[in-house]
Amino acid sequence: MDASDLPRQDFRSTALRVLDARGYIHQGTNLEGLDAAFVAGVVPVYIGFDATADSLHVGHLLPIMTLRRLQRAGHKPIVLMGGGTTRVGDPSFRATERPLLSDDQIAANIQGIRRVFERFLTFGNGPIDAVMVNNADWLDRLGYIDLLRDIGRHFSVNRMLSFDSVKARLERQDPMSFLEFNYIILQAFDFLELHRRAGCLAQMGGSDQWGNIVNGIDLVRRLEGREVFGLTTPLLTTASGTKMGKTAGGAVWLNADRLPPYDYWQFWRNTEDADVGRFLRLFTDLPLERIAELEALPGAEINQAKEVLADAATALAHGAEAARTANGTARQAFAGTIADGLPEAALTAEEGWNGALVVDLLMRGGLATSKGEARRLITGGGVRVDGAAVSDVDARVTVGAAPVRLSAGRKRHVLVRGA
Repeated sequence: MDASDLPRQDFRSTALRVLDARGYIHQGTNLEGLDAAFVAGVVPVYIGFDATADSLHVGHLLPIMTLRRLQRAGHKPIVLMGGGTTRVGDPSFRATERPLLSDDQIAANIQGIRRVFERFLTFGNGPIDAVMVNNADWLDRLGYIDLLRDIGRHFSVNRMLSFDSVKARLERQDPMSFLEFNYIILQAFDFLELHRRAGCLAQMGGSDQWGNIVNGIDLVRRLEGREVFGLTTPLLTTASGTKMGKTAGGAVWLNADRLPPYDYWQFWRNTEDADVGRFLRLFTDLPLERIAELEALPGAEINQAKEVLADAATALAHGAEAARTANGTARQAFAGTIADGLPEAALTAEEGWNGALVVDLLMRGGLATSKGEARRLITGGGVRVDGAAVSDVDARVTVGAAPVRLSAGRKRHVLVRGA
């Protein structure tokens, strides 16, 4: 542990002192007991991720970083992939049922997600090396009658209906299928199986997983007579109240084939002033002492801290070279020069002759999500082509041998190339 990672509470273990000091702890079932377990030796800890896409996004980054902190504090991360539960879908705080995926889609998604974790965790066969497991390994072999008899009898429907994730759905009169309702039982069974197979002593997750985690703890206690632990991270919103990781262009993906490193860097560079210190603590490995210096920068100097945040977060997700390239590209774009590494939008063959509507290029380059938004950007004076303002919503762009730079505001740019 870095010497500047000092505790804010009287925890004895390095793990909880670091998690607490950096702002990862929201709720815990028995923090004193978990603290003692961390002091006593290596604690296997798991967090589950359903394979609903072939990449995770920034909304998943808080639990990923929690596992990273625990491994660096000398404990064993277990990444549980929901190859089985993805077929059901977690109903927690959702208004609609998730679309069902094929087995081939789920397998491909797991491979894409593994690439994310390989950048944040060290995998291997050592005592604190991370492992990735798939709950399909035990759920696929679980007979329905066995589940009802051996597991289902330990669950009270009354209690399950009282959990916020279910109650909110029912209060809105949004439908919840019996398939989804079973998810609560399956996740509890995951904790039981990981405790039996790997000695797992703790489950962690977002605050929306509290009810599921408590159910798993109760099931292990009933069937194994052992105390295990749960810990949740806070629901993360920006200082302006928006959900972390959501942008006009959609989700901020962690795999480069889903979102270029430059766009990832720009996401962090565009952090609100009031969030810089918090995000540096949560999403980088910088010492707390250095973070305190950065978040105290006055006025416009806070932009220096935002660049440090963008560099450090991008280096974790994509490597140091990608972070350096993204930083350099951003500086060139800000200086008004054509910069390699910017996202690109290409003209079609027909547009090569007649030019392309700026409205269409704004959408194609991810600078706007609809034609209405693109028109509003233009009429609001926020759109430029090679530095020249565009005021006509019907304006077109023609491109010769050299690309042109299309900008929305001062920080978002794409290169437009000819057909």
